Parts: sequence; C-alpha cells; structure tokens
Amino acid sequence: MNTIKEKLRKNLDEVIWNIEQARIEVSEHHIVKLVAVGKYSDEQNIATLYELGQRAFGENQVQQLEQRMHTLEELPLEWHMMGNLQSNKINKLIELHPTLFQSLDSLKLAKALNSRLAEKNQTMNVLLQINSANEASKSGVEVNEAVDIYQEIQECYPQINLKGVMSIGAYTNDTKLIQTSFEATHTIYETLQKKGATICSMGMSSDYELAIRCGSNLIRVGSKIFN
Repeated sequence: MNTIKEKLRKNLDEVIWNIEQARIEVSEHHIVKLVAVGKYSDEQNIATLYELGQRAFGENQVQQLEQRMHTLEELPLEWHMMGNLQSNKINKLIELHPTLFQSLDSLKLAKALNSRLAEKNQTMNVLLQINSANEASKSGVEVNEAVDIYQEIQECYPQINLKGVMSIGAYTNDTKLIQTSFEATHTIYETLQKKGATICSMGMSSDYELAIRCGSNLIRVGSKIFN
C-alpha cells in the first residue's frame, strides 16, 4: 500500500510541477485546476490521492461516477462528468448532482437536459464541448457555431448554468495541429467571457502543458497520475 501511495505522490507532484512551469509562462496570476480522471483506477487510489491533497475527480461514464460517489461519499470530493451523455442516463446524472458536467455536445442534448432539470426543479453547471480539432471521431459543436449555440443555450435553457467551454486536443503527434485546436477553443472562450464564461477546460495526460500555455484553466489528467 505504501509503495502505491508513494507512486501516486510522485506522479501527482510531477504533474503539479509541470502545471506550475506551464502556468508561469502564461502569467503568475494564471490559475489552473487539476481534475484527476480515475477511469482506469479504483476507489482506493482516489482515496489515497485525497489524502495527498487532490480534491477534484472526473469520470467518463455515469454508472462509474455513481459507484464512486457512493463508495467515497464520506470524503468531501468534487465530482466532474466528462464523457458522452446518453439520453437514458440524464435522470441518473441529475440525481448525482455533479459539480460540473463538462461535455454538453449539442443543442439536442441541451434541450433534453434542460427539460429533465426543469421537471425536478434543479439546475446544473455545464461546459459546452467544442470539436475544435474538427475530427469525425470527436463529439462537440463546430467551431464556427460555438458562440451562437452557447448564447442560444443561455437564452433558451435556463436550468443549464453554462460556465465555459471544453475541448479535446487534436489526435495527432503533430504538436502544431494540437496547438491550433487549443487556440481555436481559447479564442471562443475569450469571446464568451463577456457572456460570463470562467472555465476553459483543455488538456489531458498527453498534452496538458501545451493546453495550459494556450490558456486552459482546467485540465483533465488520468494516466499520468494513476499509472
């Protein structure tokens, strides 16, 4: 157990150090939130990370989110949902009251989510997912429609509290292409700050440092912490 804890401590320290280096390049005032994604790990490791000071955790599936929130309910953790949300899982997600739902990827889903939230007289904090890499395999709204869709959700779906945007970097070894996709998201985020956006969620284990340099203020790191 101690060796696992030391490994997690080493991994977490390394990620925090890298965040710090990238953050300072942007500005000493630039704050970045780390969400640890436990997809390939277990509840014990999440509890250990809590002991090491990590507070925000994310899951890609509603079922796994429910299981972990239940198992770890004694710990004051912040939970994020960041995977594709199927319409038959909307009610369950609402019941779980996540801190943030990061992957609202269409107007159709916004309408369905708002309707179910209204039935339960609840609201939810949400990020609009943008497909800034313009890849068929990725979910999200198109770059050229993102600002209009964000404003439409704000105007038409009052149960949804839009907090900003999320995107996944281009799936390539070409750093320039990844950077371009992050810059596209950040440009949209800057426009939406006038509409109250405060979160620009970009960056995962393979590209979080680049994402921070491109303006991300929330990163989603799994394997670099848990493996």
